Amino acid sequence: MSCCDSCGTAPTSEVDDLKLMKCPDCDLVRYCSNNCLQEHRPKHEEVCKERSAELRDEVLFRQPEGTHLGDCQICFLPLSIDHDKSYMRSCCSNIICRGCFHINRIRQLELRLQQTCPFCRQPIPSSKEEIAKNEMKRLQANDPPAIRKLGGSYYQKGDYRSAAEYFTKAAELGDVESHQLLSVAYHKGQGVEKDEKKELYHLEVAAIGGHPHARHNLGAYEARCNRMERAVKHMIIAANLGSDDSIKALKQGYIHGFISKDDFAAALRAHQAAIDATKSPQREEAARAEAAGEIR
Repeated sequence: MSCCDSCGTAPTSEVDDLKLMKCPDCDLVRYCSNNCLQEHRPKHEEVCKERSAELRDEVLFRQPEGTHLGDCQICFLPLSIDHDKSYMRSCCSNIICRGCFHINRIRQLELRLQQTCPFCRQPIPSSKEEIAKNEMKRLQANDPPAIRKLGGSYYQKGDYRSAAEYFTKAAELGDVESHQLLSVAYHKGQGVEKDEKKELYHLEVAAIGGHPHARHNLGAYEARCNRMERAVKHMIIAANLGSDDSIKALKQGYIHGFISKDDFAAALRAHQAAIDATKSPQREEAARAEAAGEIR
Protein backbone atom coordinates (compact mmCIF):
# COMPACT_ATOMS: atom_id res chain seq x y z
CA MET A 1 0.00 0.00 0.00
CA SER A 2 1.27 3.49 -0.83
CA CYS A 3 2.21 5.66 2.12
CA CYS A 4 3.76 9.04 2.79
CA ASP A 5 7.52 8.77 2.21
CA SER A 6 8.15 11.29 4.97
CA CYS A 7 5.96 10.28 7.92
CA GLY A 8 4.69 6.88 6.78
CA THR A 9 1.00 7.83 6.97
CA ALA A 10 -1.15 5.69 4.68
CA PRO A 11 -4.87 5.47 3.81
CA THR A 12 -6.55 3.07 6.25
CA SER A 13 -9.42 2.02 4.01
CA GLU A 14 -11.02 2.49 0.61
CA VAL A 15 -13.16 5.30 2.02
CA ASP A 16 -10.30 7.15 3.70
CA ASP A 17 -10.27 10.81 2.68
CA LEU A 18 -6.47 10.94 2.73
CA LYS A 19 -5.03 11.46 -0.76
CA LEU A 20 -1.30 11.21 -1.25
CA MET A 21 0.30 13.80 -3.51
CA LYS A 22 3.13 13.10 -5.92
CA CYS A 23 6.43 14.91 -5.80
CA PRO A 24 5.93 17.79 -8.28
CA ASP A 25 9.22 17.00 -10.08
CA CYS A 26 9.30 13.21 -10.25
CA ASP A 27 7.03 10.17 -9.86
CA LEU A 28 9.04 8.30 -7.24
CA VAL A 29 7.59 9.43 -3.90
CA ARG A 30 4.26 10.40 -2.31
CA TYR A 31 3.39 12.77 0.53
CA CYS A 32 0.36 13.32 2.73
CA SER A 33 0.94 17.07 3.06
CA ASN A 34 3.08 19.98 1.90
CA ASN A 35 4.86 19.94 5.25
CA CYS A 36 6.00 16.38 4.68
CA LEU A 37 7.12 17.29 1.18
CA GLN A 38 9.30 20.11 2.49
CA GLU A 39 10.70 18.05 5.36
CA HIS A 40 11.64 15.16 3.06
CA ARG A 41 13.11 17.39 0.32
CA PRO A 42 16.77 17.29 1.53
CA LYS A 43 16.78 13.47 1.58
CA HIS A 44 15.05 13.18 -1.79
CA GLU A 45 16.63 16.08 -3.70
CA GLU A 46 19.50 14.24 -5.42
CA VAL A 47 17.38 11.31 -6.61
CA CYS A 48 14.60 13.72 -7.59
CA LYS A 49 16.89 15.76 -9.84
CA GLU A 50 18.16 12.62 -11.55
CA ARG A 51 14.65 11.24 -12.13
CA SER A 52 13.21 14.55 -13.30
CA ALA A 53 16.04 14.86 -15.82
CA GLU A 54 15.20 11.36 -17.10
CA LEU A 55 11.53 12.29 -17.46
CA ARG A 56 12.45 15.50 -19.26
CA ASP A 57 14.68 13.62 -21.69
CA GLU A 58 11.90 11.16 -22.47
CA VAL A 59 9.83 14.09 -23.72
CA LEU A 60 12.74 16.02 -25.23
CA PHE A 61 14.07 13.20 -27.39
CA ARG A 62 10.70 12.01 -28.66
CA GLN A 63 10.46 12.32 -32.45
CA PRO A 64 7.65 14.78 -33.34
CA GLU A 65 5.13 13.62 -35.93
CA GLY A 66 5.82 16.76 -37.97
CA THR A 67 7.24 20.25 -37.80
CA HIS A 68 5.76 23.12 -35.82
CA LEU A 69 4.34 24.49 -39.09
CA GLY A 70 1.97 21.56 -39.57
CA ASP A 71 0.06 21.11 -42.83
CA CYS A 72 -1.23 23.52 -45.43
CA GLN A 73 -4.84 24.32 -44.53
CA ILE A 74 -5.97 23.68 -48.12
CA CYS A 75 -4.12 20.64 -49.51
CA PHE A 76 -3.24 19.15 -46.07
CA LEU A 77 0.31 18.34 -47.17
CA PRO A 78 3.16 19.17 -44.77
CA LEU A 79 4.44 22.71 -45.13
CA SER A 80 8.07 23.19 -46.12
CA ILE A 81 10.37 24.56 -43.44
CA ASP A 82 11.50 27.02 -46.12
CA HIS A 83 9.30 30.01 -45.26
CA ASP A 84 9.58 31.31 -48.83
CA LYS A 85 7.39 28.42 -49.98
CA SER A 86 4.29 29.50 -48.07
CA TYR A 87 2.28 32.56 -47.06
CA MET A 88 0.72 33.60 -43.77
CA ARG A 89 -2.54 35.35 -44.58
CA SER A 90 -3.20 38.58 -42.69
CA CYS A 91 -6.96 37.94 -42.77
CA CYS A 92 -6.94 34.66 -40.84
CA SER A 93 -3.27 34.08 -39.84
CA ASN A 94 -3.35 30.68 -41.53
CA ILE A 95 -0.31 29.48 -43.45
CA ILE A 96 -1.08 28.47 -47.04
CA CYS A 97 1.44 26.82 -49.34
CA ARG A 98 2.36 28.68 -52.51
CA GLY A 99 0.93 25.86 -54.61
CA CYS A 100 -2.58 26.25 -53.25
CA PHE A 101 -2.39 30.02 -53.36
CA HIS A 102 -1.22 29.93 -56.99
CA ILE A 103 -3.85 27.45 -58.17
CA ASN A 104 -6.61 29.39 -56.39
CA ARG A 105 -5.40 32.61 -58.01
CA ILE A 106 -5.40 31.03 -61.49
CA ARG A 107 -8.92 29.68 -60.97
CA GLN A 108 -10.24 33.04 -59.85
CA LEU A 109 -8.60 34.83 -62.78
CA GLU A 110 -10.01 32.36 -65.31
CA LEU A 111 -13.52 32.67 -63.85
CA ARG A 112 -13.13 36.42 -63.33
CA LEU A 113 -13.81 36.07 -59.65
CA GLN A 114 -12.70 38.43 -56.92
CA GLN A 115 -9.29 37.52 -55.52
CA THR A 116 -9.88 36.01 -52.09
CA CYS A 117 -7.95 34.07 -49.44
CA PRO A 118 -8.02 30.32 -50.27
CA PHE A 119 -8.94 29.55 -46.67
CA CYS A 120 -11.32 32.17 -45.23
CA ARG A 121 -12.46 33.66 -48.57
CA GLN A 122 -11.85 37.21 -47.41
CA PRO A 123 -10.79 39.60 -50.22
CA ILE A 124 -7.04 39.81 -50.79
CA PRO A 125 -5.82 43.18 -49.40
CA SER A 126 -4.87 45.64 -52.13
CA SER A 127 -2.92 48.04 -49.92
CA LYS A 128 -0.69 48.17 -46.85
CA GLU A 129 -3.50 49.92 -45.00
CA GLU A 130 -5.87 46.99 -45.57
CA ILE A 131 -3.19 44.54 -44.47
CA ALA A 132 -2.61 46.58 -41.30
CA LYS A 133 -6.38 46.62 -40.63
CA ASN A 134 -6.55 42.82 -40.96
CA GLU A 135 -3.56 42.39 -38.67
CA MET A 136 -5.13 44.65 -36.05
CA LYS A 137 -8.24 42.47 -36.05
CA ARG A 138 -6.10 39.39 -35.46
CA LEU A 139 -4.24 41.17 -32.66
CA GLN A 140 -7.52 42.10 -31.00
CA ALA A 141 -8.49 38.43 -31.22
CA ASN A 142 -5.28 37.58 -29.28
CA ASP A 143 -4.00 35.50 -32.20
CA PRO A 144 -0.46 34.17 -31.44
CA PRO A 145 0.94 34.33 -35.01
CA ALA A 146 -0.29 37.92 -35.38
CA ILE A 147 1.29 38.87 -32.06
CA ARG A 148 4.56 37.25 -33.11
CA LYS A 149 4.47 39.05 -36.45
CA LEU A 150 4.06 42.38 -34.67
CA GLY A 151 7.04 41.47 -32.51
CA GLY A 152 8.98 40.75 -35.69
CA SER A 153 8.15 44.19 -37.07
CA TYR A 154 9.54 45.80 -33.91
CA TYR A 155 12.63 43.59 -34.21
CA GLN A 156 13.25 44.80 -37.76
CA LYS A 157 13.07 48.39 -36.49
CA GLY A 158 15.68 47.64 -33.83
CA ASP A 159 13.22 47.89 -30.93
CA TYR A 160 14.32 44.62 -29.37
CA ARG A 161 12.65 45.21 -26.01
CA SER A 162 9.18 45.56 -27.56
CA ALA A 163 9.92 42.62 -29.84
CA ALA A 164 10.81 40.40 -26.88
CA GLU A 165 7.64 41.45 -25.06
CA TYR A 166 5.43 40.41 -27.98
CA PHE A 167 7.39 37.21 -28.55
CA THR A 168 6.91 36.38 -24.87
CA LYS A 169 3.17 36.99 -25.08
CA ALA A 170 2.85 34.80 -28.18
CA ALA A 171 4.97 32.07 -26.57
CA GLU A 172 2.73 32.08 -23.51
CA LEU A 173 -0.18 31.46 -25.88
CA GLY A 174 1.60 28.41 -27.31
CA ASP A 175 3.36 29.81 -30.38
CA VAL A 176 6.35 27.52 -31.03
CA GLU A 177 8.10 29.95 -33.39
CA SER A 178 8.08 32.59 -30.65
CA HIS A 179 9.92 30.24 -28.30
CA GLN A 180 12.63 29.87 -30.95
CA LEU A 181 12.84 33.66 -31.36
CA LEU A 182 13.08 34.12 -27.60
CA SER A 183 15.96 31.65 -27.45
CA VAL A 184 17.82 33.89 -29.90
CA ALA A 185 16.94 36.97 -27.84
CA TYR A 186 18.30 35.44 -24.64
CA HIS A 187 21.39 34.20 -26.48
CA LYS A 188 22.23 37.62 -27.92
CA GLY A 189 20.80 39.75 -25.15
CA GLN A 190 18.44 41.55 -27.51
CA GLY A 191 15.64 43.22 -25.52
CA VAL A 192 16.41 40.97 -22.55
CA GLU A 193 19.48 40.19 -20.46
CA LYS A 194 21.63 37.31 -21.70
CA ASP A 195 20.51 34.17 -19.91
CA GLU A 196 21.70 30.74 -21.00
CA LYS A 197 19.19 28.93 -18.78
CA LYS A 198 16.25 30.76 -20.36
CA GLU A 199 17.77 30.35 -23.81
CA LEU A 200 17.90 26.58 -23.37
CA TYR A 201 14.40 26.50 -21.89
CA HIS A 202 12.90 28.19 -24.95
CA LEU A 203 15.03 26.05 -27.28
CA GLU A 204 13.74 22.88 -25.64
CA VAL A 205 10.10 23.99 -25.74
CA ALA A 206 10.46 24.88 -29.43
CA ALA A 207 12.25 21.60 -30.19
CA ILE A 208 9.57 19.55 -28.44
CA GLY A 209 7.01 21.47 -30.49
CA GLY A 210 8.67 20.31 -33.72
CA HIS A 211 10.85 23.31 -34.61
CA PRO A 212 13.75 21.87 -36.66
CA HIS A 213 16.02 24.92 -36.30
CA ALA A 214 15.60 24.94 -32.52
CA ARG A 215 16.35 21.22 -32.47
CA HIS A 216 19.47 21.78 -34.58
CA ASN A 217 20.62 24.57 -32.26
CA LEU A 218 20.18 22.28 -29.27
CA GLY A 219 22.36 19.71 -31.02
CA ALA A 220 25.00 22.35 -31.71
CA TYR A 221 24.91 23.40 -28.03
CA GLU A 222 25.41 19.81 -26.86
CA ALA A 223 28.29 19.39 -29.33
CA ARG A 224 29.98 22.51 -27.92
CA CYS A 225 29.61 20.96 -24.47
CA ASN A 226 31.24 17.78 -25.86
CA ARG A 227 28.10 15.72 -25.20
CA MET A 228 28.19 14.11 -28.61
CA GLU A 229 25.66 11.34 -27.98
CA ARG A 230 23.00 13.90 -27.10
CA ALA A 231 24.08 16.14 -29.98
CA VAL A 232 23.65 13.31 -32.49
CA LYS A 233 20.19 12.49 -31.12
CA HIS A 234 19.08 16.09 -31.63
CA MET A 235 20.56 16.26 -35.13
CA ILE A 236 18.84 13.02 -36.18
CA ILE A 237 15.45 14.31 -34.99
CA ALA A 238 15.99 17.60 -36.84
CA ALA A 239 17.12 15.78 -39.99
CA ASN A 240 13.99 13.64 -39.83
CA LEU A 241 12.00 16.89 -39.91
CA GLY A 242 13.80 18.03 -43.07
CA SER A 243 16.69 20.13 -41.71
CA ASP A 244 19.49 20.40 -44.27
CA ASP A 245 21.86 21.87 -41.68
CA SER A 246 21.42 18.84 -39.44
CA ILE A 247 22.12 16.42 -42.28
CA LYS A 248 25.36 18.31 -42.96
CA ALA A 249 26.23 18.12 -39.26
CA LEU A 250 25.50 14.38 -39.20
CA LYS A 251 27.74 13.90 -42.23
CA GLN A 252 30.58 15.47 -40.28
CA GLY A 253 29.62 13.33 -37.29
CA TYR A 254 29.85 10.21 -39.46
CA ILE A 255 33.27 11.26 -40.78
CA HIS A 256 34.55 11.70 -37.23
CA GLY A 257 32.95 8.51 -35.94
CA PHE A 258 30.17 9.95 -33.78
CA ILE A 259 27.37 8.22 -35.71
CA SER A 260 27.28 4.76 -37.27
CA LYS A 261 26.92 4.13 -40.98
CA ASP A 262 23.48 2.54 -40.52
CA ASP A 263 22.17 5.39 -38.38
CA PHE A 264 23.48 7.98 -40.84
CA ALA A 265 21.89 6.13 -43.76
CA ALA A 266 18.58 5.96 -41.88
CA ALA A 267 18.76 9.70 -41.19
CA LEU A 268 19.41 10.38 -44.89
CA ARG A 269 16.36 8.35 -45.90
CA ALA A 270 14.13 10.01 -43.31
CA HIS A 271 15.36 13.46 -44.32
CA GLN A 272 14.59 12.82 -47.99
CA ALA A 273 11.16 11.42 -47.08
CA ALA A 274 10.39 14.60 -45.13
CA ILE A 275 11.41 16.74 -48.13
CA ASP A 276 9.39 14.61 -50.56
CA ALA A 277 6.30 14.84 -48.35
CA THR A 278 6.22 18.61 -48.91
CA LYS A 279 6.18 18.30 -52.71
CA SER A 280 3.13 18.37 -55.00
CA PRO A 281 2.42 19.19 -58.67
CA GLN A 282 0.71 22.43 -57.57
CA ARG A 283 3.73 23.53 -55.54
CA GLU A 284 6.10 22.67 -58.40
CA GLU A 285 3.93 24.67 -60.82
CA ALA A 286 3.98 27.65 -58.44
CA ALA A 287 7.78 27.44 -58.19
CA ARG A 288 8.06 27.31 -61.99
CA ALA A 289 5.74 30.29 -62.43
CA GLU A 290 7.63 32.28 -59.82
CA ALA A 291 10.99 31.50 -61.44
CA ALA A 292 9.57 32.64 -64.77
CA GLY A 293 8.43 35.91 -63.22
CA GLU A 294 4.74 35.11 -63.74
CA ILE A 295 3.94 35.59 -60.03
CA ARG A 296 5.53 37.43 -57.13
